[in-house]
Amino acid sequence: MVSNLKGLFSSKKKGVGIELTPDRVNVARLKRKGSRFQLTTLASAEVPEGVYQEGQILDSPTMAEIIRSVLDESKLKVKYATTAIPGGRDTVTRIIPVPAELDDRELREMVLNQEAGLYLPFPREEADVDYQKLGLFIDEDGIEKVQVLLVATRKEVTDSYLETFEQAGLNINILEISSFSLIRTIREQLGDFSPQEATAIVDIEFENTEISIVVDGVPQFSRTVPIGTYQIQTALSRAMNLPPSRNTELLQGMTVPVTPMDSVGGTATGAASNPGTAAMLRVLGELADELRRSIDFYLNQGDNMEVAQLLLAGPGGSIGQLDEFFSQRLSLPANQVDPIDALSLEVEEDIPLEQRTGLGTVLGLSLREAW
Repeated sequence: MVSNLKGLFSSKKKGVGIELTPDRVNVARLKRKGSRFQLTTLASAEVPEGVYQEGQILDSPTMAEIIRSVLDESKLKVKYATTAIPGGRDTVTRIIPVPAELDDRELREMVLNQEAGLYLPFPREEADVDYQKLGLFIDEDGIEKVQVLLVATRKEVTDSYLETFEQAGLNINILEISSFSLIRTIREQLGDFSPQEATAIVDIEFENTEISIVVDGVPQFSRTVPIGTYQIQTALSRAMNLPPSRNTELLQGMTVPVTPMDSVGGTATGAASNPGTAAMLRVLGELADELRRSIDFYLNQGDNMEVAQLLLAGPGGSIGQLDEFFSQRLSLPANQVDPIDALSLEVEEDIPLEQRTGLGTVLGLSLREAW
């Protein structure tokens, strides 16, 4: 039974998109205007430490109160919402091959009750599972099969989301994986690449970075790395003898120096003269190394497509010249994502460019609820 991953690929009554993160709750609402969309509401509120961590809601009453307060302050009287669980240890996305001759009932039985358990890092009975049929292909033995996108989360995690939103007076229309939301936002941009090219989406969030390698709009590989804006900010603050802080807005005004690489130490020449810059470069260098490992692992898994470009998203994607830094380190073209531009959104008030990269997920969620 699909259970709590309800409505993963369909929508019901319209509401709002709500993104939960360790440091903020983000809310967005879109309105259709012909073939385009207008951003009618964009709001957020801070989340205290200890309420939400690694995709898990640790304090449901507090989180529900924050959600309710954002809706009330925005004068949003809605009863439905779409939200997402970030990728990590409690989620699984996997493309699996199944025989093409199966009818819908047989396919459902095979995927949910036979195949799913083979790919989960936790017991099948502890998982909520959903799936989506993709395209047909011919395997190496000449047999026609169909690709299926398998999605699973731990029941305890999905239950906590349902309970929290219920406490906030909301019903969840759709609960999905956050990388799907981001992909939905930039789907037009992804359409610039051919089906023979892969794109690495690098979503730099507060406490981690989710790496998704996508071909033709479908995630083929995902990995979560425990390096995010908080780790970058902490290294920067420590080097500059500043008190620790969960507020990472300082990073939005930072620029990564892009100069010839030091052939010995692997750091930018002259960066060591500024302790804060050197500390930031060390963390970003570690993230670049993890990106390289992820891409290499993906490429080593059979006949996978070459990665054509990096797309940088999330709050950390706004760091100045980060695209040039990664391009230099990985020898791959890199671009920072602008979700407002990607969706050709009409906005009532201008949103600074440094804030836009962090809106990919919440706008992708609100697309599900556009009215």
